[in-house]
Order: sequence, then C-alpha cells, then structure tokens
Amino acid sequence: MLTAITGAVESGLIYAIMALGVYLSFRVLDFPDLTVDGSFVTGAAVAATLIVHGVNPFAATCLALFVGFAAGCMTGLLHTAGKVNPLLSGILMMIALYSINLRIMGRSNVPLLNQKTVFTTIQEWGTKIGLDSAAAKTWGILLSMTLLALLFKWFTDWFLQTEMGLAIRATGDNPRMIRSLSANTHLLIVLGLGLSNAMVAFSGALVAQYGAFADVGMGIGMIIIGLASVIIGEAVFGTKTIARATLSVIGGAIMYRIVVSLALRVQFLETGDVKLITACMVILALVVPQLVRQQQEKKRKEAKRRNQAQAATAAAVGKGGADVAVKRDL
Repeated sequence: MLTAITGAVESGLIYAIMALGVYLSFRVLDFPDLTVDGSFVTGAAVAATLIVHGVNPFAATCLALFVGFAAGCMTGLLHTAGKVNPLLSGILMMIALYSINLRIMGRSNVPLLNQKTVFTTIQEWGTKIGLDSAAAKTWGILLSMTLLALLFKWFTDWFLQTEMGLAIRATGDNPRMIRSLSANTHLLIVLGLGLSNAMVAFSGALVAQYGAFADVGMGIGMIIIGLASVIIGEAVFGTKTIARATLSVIGGAIMYRIVVSLALRVQFLETGDVKLITACMVILALVVPQLVRQQQEKKRKEAKRRNQAQAATAAAVGKGGADVAVKRDL
C-alpha cells in the first residue's frame, strides 16, 4: 500500500506540470486546447529519441520543452491567423502531431530500459551520497520532482503577475476589452498556448523516462487527466488567488493519481478502467460542489425568510402595543 501511494505521489508530481499547462489554456486563456493529447507525446518522442541517440537526458528533456512550445504556437496561429475555431484548431494540431510523433520516433514505441535517463541519473547521485539503490530512487525522485513542480508553479505565479501575464489573463476574461486598450490579443493567445504546451511536452518527456518508454498512443485522454487535476484541485483547495490556484492544481494532480492507484487495487476493477475512474472523479468534482452550493443557498434563503417573518411578527406586536397605548390615552 505504501509503495503504491509513493508511486502515485511521484507520478502525480510529474503530471502536475502537465496540469499547470492545462490550467493556463483552459482557466487563464479560456481556450479549449486539445493539442495537449498530441504535444504530450511529442515531448516524450523527442526526449526518448534523443536519449536513444546518446544525447544527455537533461538536454533532451529541455529540448522537448521548446518543441512543445512550437506546437502550442502553431495551434494559436491556426486560431488567430487562420481564423479557425478554437476547438477545431486544437483537434487539427492533435491529429497532425500524431503523424509528426511517428516521424520523430520512426516507429510506434521507443523503449528506454537500458538507457541513461533523468531518473537513473538522480538514482546514481543518491547512491553516491550513501543511500541504497531503492531509497535513492524513491526519495531522489520525490525530492527532485517536488522541487521541479514547485519551480514551474513559481514561474506560473510570477509570469501571470507580469504585464504580459496580466494581459493574457485579461484576454481570457474579456478579449474585447483588452483589444480596446490596443493590446495584441493574437500574440497573447499564441504565447499563452505556447507556454501551456511547453509544460505539457516537458511533462511528457519526464513521463516517458519515468516509465522507460515512449509510445505514440500514450497521450490519449491526457486532456481529461489534466482537467481532472485542475477541477479536483479547485474543488478541494479553492482558487482565491493565483498562487493558491496553481498550488491546488498540483494538489489535484497528486490526489488524482492516489485515487486511481487505490481504486485499481479493488478486485473488480482493471487497468482498462482508468478512463472510467477518471470520468467518475471529474463528474463528482463538478456535481458535488454544485449540490453543496445549492444546499447552502437553500439554507440561506430559508434563514432570510425566517428573519423576515420574525421581523414582521415583531413589528405587528409593536404596532398592537402602540394601538393599545393610544386607546388608553383617549
């Protein structure tokens, strides 16, 4: 059980970077970007292919970041310059990336079992400081991925508070208003989608090295996982500030992986039920807060009616006492 939870936290921290990218596109820009399913695999394909050809794993992972940025920018250009519907532009880019990913890998699957990756390097560093192999792998990954997720969170918080970040937030809230201030909304959308998919591709590169393979189909449903992390995190931790919202995204990604990991330990559930579990979690995260708010609103209205009834009764009693006093005076 402890091993399963530890593994879920490790993968949750890696997927949290992808979830931060989804948060940028869906929540900040209000752009339904389905490029995520393709750019996630692109990051994995680029990193895996370069590692197999002897490139340093850290350099390969960083290069995946830039390739993902380019993919996101292409989606933005399809929408802004090509005047394509936001949803359709993401779908078109996702389809195009499927073939591009096959071209990059040269086949449908690239194994990394005997290759030096970011995580094997971290394990080697751990053993050098005196930890055994298992502890170096577990605690090395936990510590490094925690720091990395927090680094991306800090960057997101900082960027969204800069002049450019505030303009992107305004574009997502009210593009007509920001255009009236002579802001280039097309450039802001392209930049926002580029940053979003850069994070997604970076996460894909890490997931490929964590699982020791890159597969052309590993990105299917990735947008749902990202949305599940965002929605669950917002429902549990809240979104009063940008810093709290990004922290809730990371918490939501970890919670999602833990719940899935524990759910798959139930006997009647199988690995193929992951998508069903994800759908149920998203439905609960969407419906339960709505029901809670409805109950709170109902209680508030009932309390208001009771207060109004008590005030009316008190007024009637007061008026009755005043009438009696007037009659006595007469």
